[in-house]
Amino acid sequence: MKSMTRVLLAGCLLLAASACQKPEDKRIGPAEQAGREIDQAAVKAGEKLEQAGEKLDAAAQQAGEKLNQATEKIGEKVEQAGKEIQESAREARKGKD
Repeated sequence: MKSMTRVLLAGCLLLAASACQKPEDKRIGPAEQAGREIDQAAVKAGEKLEQAGEKLDAAAQQAGEKLNQATEKIGEKVEQAGKEIQESAREARKGKD
C-alpha cells in the first residue's frame, strides 16, 4: 500500500512540476486550473489510500493477536484432554491388575 501511495504522490509531483507556469505569466488557463484540481484530488486520494492501508494493517495485527490467543486456548484444551486420557489409561490398567 505504501509503495502505491509513494508512486501516486511521485506522479503528482512530476505532473505538477511539468505543468508549472512561468512566473511572469499570472493568468491561469482552464487547462492549468484542471491540472491543479487533478493534483489536489490525487493528493487527497493518496492520503485516503494511506489511511486505508494503516487501518488494514491495524486490523490484520488485531486478527493475528486473536488467532494467537485462540490457538493458545486450543493447545491448552488439547493438553488437558491428553492428560485426562493418560489418567483414564492408568486407571484402566490398575483395574486389570
